[in-house]
Amino acid sequence: MIFDACNLPNMNNIYLLTGGNLDNRLQNLQKAFTLIDEMAGNVIAKSAIYETAAWGVTNQPSFLNQVLLCTTQFTAEQLLQTILLIEKQMGRERIEKLAPRIIDIDVLFYNDDVIDLPELKVPHPEIANRRFVLEPLHEIAPDYIHPVLKKTIADLLKDCSDPLEVRMLE
Repeated sequence: MIFDACNLPNMNNIYLLTGGNLDNRLQNLQKAFTLIDEMAGNVIAKSAIYETAAWGVTNQPSFLNQVLLCTTQFTAEQLLQTILLIEKQMGRERIEKLAPRIIDIDVLFYNDDVIDLPELKVPHPEIANRRFVLEPLHEIAPDYIHPVLKKTIADLLKDCSDPLEVRMLE
């Protein structure tokens, strides 16, 4: 379902990527969805769930991923702290970069803002290079224009050189 974010007063439109490759992956995505909706902001659109091989460190189980469009009253920093709390509550342990994980929640976009803090980079710097991000993002926001690259998600997906297959779950 393609969705245009509402511009409600004092509300911020955010795109989040949820993913994981440990334990019951589908159940973990559903729990993340519920916790995000309860704690971080209202989920107003969601992509289908997609499966892809691990990116970067490939000798680990495949990931399930989903993109959520939410509205929140939180600042970007408050949003990040809430997301980290959700990940911790779900059992995420940050030991090694790109390691297998129960849940990972990335802020892809926060309005059309460009944020460059040590702990938060928005838009997420790897969006254009990762098919597992672009496929579900394209499903709900093909015409969204990346605020730095000035290209639509559809164009970014068309130009993406990531060879990993991304498969929509039925």
